[in-house]
Amino acid sequence: KIPDLSTMELRVYVSETQLANIKIGQKVIVKIDAEKTMKSYDGTISWIASEAEFTPKIIQTKEERVALVYAVKVNVKNDGSLKIGMPAEMWLNTNE
Repeated sequence: KIPDLSTMELRVYVSETQLANIKIGQKVIVKIDAEKTMKSYDGTISWIASEAEFTPKIIQTKEERVALVYAVKVNVKNDGSLKIGMPAEMWLNTNE
């Protein structure tokens, strides 16, 4: 079966302090590394874990690592540039 990659699902992890700033259906900005800058995509939060989990070892954040995080799924329309397994960042729209 060939997967439908027209909409990608990004999995991100947020700390308990960040959790209060997000909600399902919220619009966010997803950024990936491009050749010389970051390329931005519009995304929508589709799911937030109800229980915390330990930070996965593969996660790299700009903040200090926290012991417990919440998994969040973000749907992103794919223009063909996004590939499975690519690293990305979720940015909150502070205007909402």
